[in-house]
Amino acid sequence: MQRPSGRATDELRPTHFDMSISKWAEGACLVSTGDTRVLVTASVEEGVPPFMKNSGRGWLTAEYGMLPRATDTRGSREAAKGKQSGRTQEIQRLIGRSLRAGVDLELLGERQIKIDCDVIQADGGTRTASIVGASVAVRQALDHMLNLELIKADPMPEMVLAVSCGLYEGVPVLDLDYAEDSNAGADANFVMTASGKLIEVQATAEDKPIARADLIAMLDLAEAGCAELGRRAEAALKA
Repeated sequence: MQRPSGRATDELRPTHFDMSISKWAEGACLVSTGDTRVLVTASVEEGVPPFMKNSGRGWLTAEYGMLPRATDTRGSREAAKGKQSGRTQEIQRLIGRSLRAGVDLELLGERQIKIDCDVIQADGGTRTASIVGASVAVRQALDHMLNLELIKADPMPEMVLAVSCGLYEGVPVLDLDYAEDSNAGADANFVMTASGKLIEVQATAEDKPIARADLIAMLDLAEAGCAELGRRAEAALKA
């Protein structure tokens, strides 16, 4: 089996984090995984939504969108349609709950972090790239809060990472690009901490049911892939 990109079955796409893309946001990066590029910002705001008031806890939420020419044909802006698609709502909820699982909201106090993920180019894995970029942006925002002594302790002890896996020509592979994703017999998205603790798994059979052995093989690939993504993200934050 030869992958369209020529990568090994356990090989991630090249990953890059550009931290110089926003003058104003407390946290920001342009994350690139192969040809997928997502602009992510994390904004810190005093106060919480009404349902969280007087709880002593903070909140974290996310918004996600694709720019009109992020794909090979132009799509309409969802704002022009007056509503978000079901896909958009599902992905932004995934991003929000993934980061909430990795952040101790009590340590934030009654503040919230709003994450914005805008896909400027899509070539598979936009939701997983958004989660990785969001983790980097939130890390920056939390460091900003720690430096200003707005919070006393670090609410995110380890990075939240995500990567896709799938069955391509019957073989488990890591980090699907569009050419693989569109022809995969099964695809899955894994969200986990840098140490390998699971946050969420989304797995779908496209052709025939997924064998248990294949699911475990994809989980093993994802664990190693997320660990490597964590190392790349940490290196970018320290650069």
